[in-house]
Amino acid sequence: MAKDSPEDQDLIDLARLFIRYEGFPGATDLQSDMAKILNLWGISKESLNSRTKDIWEKGFRPGYNSVDVIGSGFDTSDDSGS
Repeated sequence: MAKDSPEDQDLIDLARLFIRYEGFPGATDLQSDMAKILNLWGISKESLNSRTKDIWEKGFRPGYNSVDVIGSGFDTSDDSGS
């Protein structure tokens, strides 16, 4: 909630959280915060979905466009060579 203007990764992350916690009864505070973020950024949920669809269509893939990858795109392989 600290950003006034979201970057592509921020939009992707917020859309992912909306999907993950939709209808989840124990996440009312989180859902409220997500709605506040939409309001802060001046976009609707429909606009968020449209913008993230465009981002994905332009080739966004978790782990390839961002240094800080979370969720299902995170590579947990051991690169230590052992």
